[in-house]
Amino acid sequence: MDARGSLIGDLERAIASGTIERRVASLWHVTDLFITVATPYSDEQVSLFDDVITRLAAQIEVTARAKLSRLLAPVANAPLNAIKALACDEEIEVAGPVLARSERLDEATLRESAATRSQLHLLAISKRRILSEAVTDVLVERGDPAVARSVSRNAGARFSDAGFEMLVKRSAADDVLAERLGLRADLPRRHFMRLIACASDTVRAKLAAANPAAAEEIGFVVAEVVGKIRAEAVNQSGDYIAARAKVEALHRAGSLNETNIYEYAKARRFEETVTALALMCGVPIDVAETAMLDEEPDMLLILAKAAGLSWTTVKFVLLLRAGGHSVSAYELEAALNSYEELNTENAHLAVRFYQRRRRLAESA
Repeated sequence: MDARGSLIGDLERAIASGTIERRVASLWHVTDLFITVATPYSDEQVSLFDDVITRLAAQIEVTARAKLSRLLAPVANAPLNAIKALACDEEIEVAGPVLARSERLDEATLRESAATRSQLHLLAISKRRILSEAVTDVLVERGDPAVARSVSRNAGARFSDAGFEMLVKRSAADDVLAERLGLRADLPRRHFMRLIACASDTVRAKLAAANPAAAEEIGFVVAEVVGKIRAEAVNQSGDYIAARAKVEALHRAGSLNETNIYEYAKARRFEETVTALALMCGVPIDVAETAMLDEEPDMLLILAKAAGLSWTTVKFVLLLRAGGHSVSAYELEAALNSYEELNTENAHLAVRFYQRRRRLAESA
């Protein structure tokens, strides 16, 4: 008897018998016949198998459907309707193998399952060999932490810009997700910068250890992102807004000079001193503020030298920098020696180098 006659006969006998046992036995016979045959079936024959298996599977218990799913999931030409029915099953034991492995499922079916089924269904989808942006968008939006972690480590998954953005936001509270996401070669640099800015020191250390070549870049990214955060804080500060209005007016009029910095520093007007120093050096205000707040005076001395300040003015700036703490004669003498040894041309080079790197970071 040929395949068609055998299938029709099995189907009719199974349904006519009215017993679950007979239907299950017929299902395994038909499934084995489909899977083990050496000669590929034609589209018409596959369609016939599809009809038989779908009708029999609709009348069997969960355990048998789960077994059917495991058998058909890896089959390249598995009956399409049967595969879709299994994928849409509410029981994860049934849907899981097909959702995770079957190449017969189309994007629309995967998206529908990801949008409507349980987290375990989403977890199964996240493990597929290849995932499109349209599918990962749904997984990232609906998925719980286990789903987000799983899909982020899937090398065959592709993410939209919005998908990456959402994963980065979620990684701020999930070190495992942050590490897996940070190791992806396809993570755009701007998202990597945001991830590193929010990541814990532990995650940063792991990412640097996993890719030693990127260790220095991670350090730069941290510095750049922190700089941007500081810049936003400066721009929104009421104290700086008032200081900028005053000092920028002098700068536009061409009358901003060392005398102004000397007077601001001596009067302990921090924001005006920082703003004036930044404008005279041509750097953002947050850069000058960072130099003023740094434990070491090196960057501040470079900016002062680039601005052409005398040691008298620099000394008052250093005293302002110290806040309420006293500065010893030894510390002032060491700073003076460093300042005198610092070449003006080298100070300008250092400032220009930073300006270039800052522009590149902002354009990335």
